[in-house]
Amino acid sequence: MFDNLSDRLSQTFRKLSGKAKLSEDNIQDGLREVRMALLEADVALPVVKSFVDTVRERALGQEVQKSLTPGQAFLKIVNEVLTKLMGDVSVGLDLAAQAPLVILVAGLQGAGKTTTVAKLAHWLKTTKKHSVLLCSVDIYRPAAIQQLKTLADQVGVDFFNGSQEDPIQTVIAAKQAAKDQVKDVLIIDTAGRLHIDESMMNEVKQISSAANPHETLFVVDAMTGQDAANTSKAFNDALALTGIILTKLDGDARGGAALSIREVTQKPIKFIGIGEKIDALEVFHPDRIASRILGMGDVLSLIEEAEQKFDQNKAEKLAKKIKRGKKFDLSDFLDQLQQMKKLGGLGGLVDKLPGANQLTAAMQSGEHEKSLKRMEAIIQSMTKKERRFPDLINGSRKKRISNGSGTHIQDLNRLLKQHRQMQKMMTKMTKKGGIANMMRGLNGQIPPSGHF
Repeated sequence: MFDNLSDRLSQTFRKLSGKAKLSEDNIQDGLREVRMALLEADVALPVVKSFVDTVRERALGQEVQKSLTPGQAFLKIVNEVLTKLMGDVSVGLDLAAQAPLVILVAGLQGAGKTTTVAKLAHWLKTTKKHSVLLCSVDIYRPAAIQQLKTLADQVGVDFFNGSQEDPIQTVIAAKQAAKDQVKDVLIIDTAGRLHIDESMMNEVKQISSAANPHETLFVVDAMTGQDAANTSKAFNDALALTGIILTKLDGDARGGAALSIREVTQKPIKFIGIGEKIDALEVFHPDRIASRILGMGDVLSLIEEAEQKFDQNKAEKLAKKIKRGKKFDLSDFLDQLQQMKKLGGLGGLVDKLPGANQLTAAMQSGEHEKSLKRMEAIIQSMTKKERRFPDLINGSRKKRISNGSGTHIQDLNRLLKQHRQMQKMMTKMTKKGGIANMMRGLNGQIPPSGHF
């Protein structure tokens, strides 16, 4: 996400980096580039104007520190203004209310609203340890209610199946059910529409009145650009929203929605959807997103994600195994590859690393992900004995494994060489201690694209 915006801004900062000092002329040139980058990202025009004016005012009055180049000084100012534009600080869900706390979710059709409801339930269940009840009052879209029920089963939370004809009665009954079942949170999924219309707004107002929600969240498709800000404002006028959830930020979104919505609606972005999987929902941190946009990475989010998704028990067992003198075998290697997949593969890792927008075309094209899949397929084509004792793999076994995995013998030879290097590295890293060292070592041993 934000790739084009990041590239344009990076070019601007590089142009300024060779200047001896910030002057009105080079600041004006830089701001012209920033303005074009924001407009190309589909940021709302009033937001662009306000942003550029604020940066200009600060840059012209800025005394550049001796340790900073003009480019770095300008980058610092843009980073601070960008963070403030998106909300300055992270605003999570307000869960300080008597149970069952009601969350009403609204949005246009196609924004991923129902899936987002399930993701939110998963987040509340796994991160906050809350018991959740889901309810759908979408009586218009075919199979909408069944879709949410299926997702509730997938997440492992309860679902309230109410009236197929009367949304208001369903809301009233769902609130009572949540109370009877001693649920912490009730999430109500409202009907989406293809566009904003009067009947839709009247119905959602009535549903909100019956639900009396503690949180009212609006789900917006980031792909719609500045139109997202306009629809959010219309819903906010009708419902008094408490927050926004941006979806599809893993796609070709230009970033305009994220940069416009907060300013236009004056409501905080609380979550962002970053994929189709049920756990692909992140709390929105303006400072971290600004850092990503400016190519400075988001290491904090990467650490948090690793702590949540990385299987520490497996890592500790592996460390103990190696300390006892046993070798790091190919089954262990396969486990590590699968752990990396949980973090979104190499793409998910590097997206949050500083300078990600300057990575090679091979990395951005996904060649490294294909390499990981080939490695996984090769190991899965081996017998348990071959995984445990790779030295057994002779010419005939190599031919069988390569045929079974749909790869070439050269690929298998590279994997075996890679594994031998991993064995040595893992022994050193484990002696030094720490899962973090093991993960860094694994990341450093992944073969470059085109070499596997």
